[in-house]
Amino acid sequence: MADSASLKEKEYVLYCDESISDGPYYSNFYGGLLIGASRLEGASARLAACKADQNLYGEVKWQKVTDNYLGKYVVLMDALFAEMKAGRLKMRIMFRQNALKPRGLTALQVEQAYFILYYQFIKHAFGFAAMPPHAQPVRLRVYLDQFPDTGEQVARFRGYILGLNASRDFLNARLSMASQDFVEVRSHEHVLLQCLDVVLGAMAFRLNDMHKAIPSGAKRRGKRTVAKEKLYKHILRHVRMIYPNFNIGITTGGGFAMRWEHPYRHWAFVPKEHDYDNTLTKP
Repeated sequence: MADSASLKEKEYVLYCDESISDGPYYSNFYGGLLIGASRLEGASARLAACKADQNLYGEVKWQKVTDNYLGKYVVLMDALFAEMKAGRLKMRIMFRQNALKPRGLTALQVEQAYFILYYQFIKHAFGFAAMPPHAQPVRLRVYLDQFPDTGEQVARFRGYILGLNASRDFLNARLSMASQDFVEVRSHEHVLLQCLDVVLGAMAFRLNDMHKAIPSGAKRRGKRTVAKEKLYKHILRHVRMIYPNFNIGITTGGGFAMRWEHPYRHWAFVPKEHDYDNTLTKP
């Protein structure tokens, strides 16, 4: 059940990021981290202090993981999951399996797939439909890592997201967003967004078998690949402390209320109409 402190929150902050859009087996990776505004400053300060203790003064990113920095990233992930296990933040990862090919999409839907899936992620991944009604109206701020697309496309997407204010799920939960609450941010200014990038990158890395990559002309994997696999395994151990035998490639189970209450979940997005192409599965 939701703890009493969360039911008293007047505001939530949702950090969103995306990773591999076109992987060999899994694509369209989206990640989100949700935290009550009353807990934001404390959690950010603790994680920033952890970074400083490890001499990680630059931006933390999955792509920066190396053998030399592995131990530092392990300590930071320990601090991140400590926040999660204490109930101070929630994390969600969404992705699409390539073998489940959507059927009957229009040209516009194909063109706008990036934003359509992002919309579905924000609307559903955190289980706002299962969010208990709070004691007072609740504000939602959405911070997204900078988009690669044009201002016109982003403006259209903003309109879709703000349209959630009229949805039954948001109305029932007394949840709302204002136009100024939907903001593109620079990840190097937000330690929570940086930590999200690491977890999201780890899952995209493993689901696409990148841990097996051997450089051309080499006989064995590179040190960076080995370090990334070790960090992924460390993250997975933390997840499995919450959910024993967690399977990263499927939607996390549990009842309807768990979509909101769980500290960590995966969502394997399945198109309503799709064909199965077994040539796109792992060998």
